[in-house]
Amino acid sequence: MWNILLFTVGFVAVAVVLLGIRVFFVKGGRFPSSHISDNRHLRNKGIVCAVSTDALERKK
Repeated sequence: MWNILLFTVGFVAVAVVLLGIRVFFVKGGRFPSSHISDNRHLRNKGIVCAVSTDALERKK
């Protein structure tokens, strides 16, 4: 049982470090924004945030 627990904790720790390399080791590093409005390619296709679309539709 302890082997599985230690393996799981180690695996999660390695995953966090690998996902956060840019944040932890680059000066001024931060996670990339996952918001739709910050994605240039989606904006070019006319895809916008569902919350913003809903707010605009409710104003009509």
